[in-house]
Amino acid sequence: MSYRERVRRKRRIAVTVAFAVLLLAVVFCGLWIGVRLSRDSEETWGETSDLEHQPMGEGTEGENLPGEGVVLQEPVNDVIESAIPSRVRPRIQVKGIYVTGRMAGSAGLQNLLELVDNTELNTMVIDVKDDEGRITYEMNLDSVLQMGAGTRYIADMEGLMEELKDHDIYTIARVVCFKDPLLAQNRPELALKTPAGVPVTDANGLAWVNPYREEVWEYLVEVAKEAAAVGFDEIQFDYVRFPIGSVADAADYGVDTQSYTRQQAITGFLTYAWSELSEVGVPVAADVFGTIIGSDTDKRVTGQDYAGLGEIIDVLCPMVYPSHYGNNVFGLDVPDAHPYETVRAALTGSAEELAVVPEEDRALVRPWLQAFTATWVDGHISYDGPQIRQQIQAVYDAGYEEWILWNATNRYSEDGLEPD
Repeated sequence: MSYRERVRRKRRIAVTVAFAVLLLAVVFCGLWIGVRLSRDSEETWGETSDLEHQPMGEGTEGENLPGEGVVLQEPVNDVIESAIPSRVRPRIQVKGIYVTGRMAGSAGLQNLLELVDNTELNTMVIDVKDDEGRITYEMNLDSVLQMGAGTRYIADMEGLMEELKDHDIYTIARVVCFKDPLLAQNRPELALKTPAGVPVTDANGLAWVNPYREEVWEYLVEVAKEAAAVGFDEIQFDYVRFPIGSVADAADYGVDTQSYTRQQAITGFLTYAWSELSEVGVPVAADVFGTIIGSDTDKRVTGQDYAGLGEIIDVLCPMVYPSHYGNNVFGLDVPDAHPYETVRAALTGSAEELAVVPEEDRALVRPWLQAFTATWVDGHISYDGPQIRQQIQAVYDAGYEEWILWNATNRYSEDGLEPD
């Protein structure tokens, strides 16, 4: 039985016990009422009583729990099932852009606010914990304070959140997970290394921590909860995967990776994170490689099982950037030169892979789209308004409704976006 199933089972048992207690109370009240009626024939009951006409669940938003003064009008099993929290869904259909912590705390944010006000955009994905392990504001969390991980990129986070809400912007906190040089430096026992002690880093020398270590999981969820407490509407985990490369393959993970696979580690972390964050009503999203869709090799290397994760979290965000696909993938000579066809093919594969997950248990799909020109790709094309619009149209034609644009420098224009 999965962790999530165990949680649901416990909730069913708790609700059943509560209902049984309530039923006994109702029976007792009924007996007491009968005695009252037999003693005083002039007293009436039931025809205009607030008890009978009070709506079920009134005063308990989002719930259908039987409560005091409520007349049950559904089968008991249906009531119990409805008391089990379902997925936490975003309150809007997201059309968003990525924003760094530095940009969010600078005067340049005003240009992005104007862009959102003037176009169909309604969301910002903002760095809370960035690729270098820095927290983008002075977060009052012991683990952050001890490492000196907090910065003043965003000098007034509460003020920023108020400003974003004034513009009716849906806010998503980006939390980079297992690429974290600050945590690796301050907690060397959590750093990922080879048996010879060689640190596992990315191409820029940024160190990774061990995705198997539950201390890392706990730290990430602590940060995410703080982001939710300050006002973010949603948490989005990035780099929620294993590192790639020969050094990463040689790393000492401290476990038998044959019996405890990478997929189990990533699934375990996101199950834990979803369980913790769903308690505070915050949707949980995860960025995943678009190439894991239909590729067992990429699933094994990254630890990201697309359909498996689609059963756990609330939102899947596949990075289906055309520049990330090799030549002749999807039958396209240079996928980067075919934005519509590439995104449409990738998301068609997404729908096919997630079809095994019951719709009521299936994560929303919100792809990352390319809003940059991949000059390093041989045969690339410039990505301007038409290319962005083609990708957005591909999302809709594949049966999805949400999307986010990625540009690491936060340079976005109105070209390709519908006016507000």
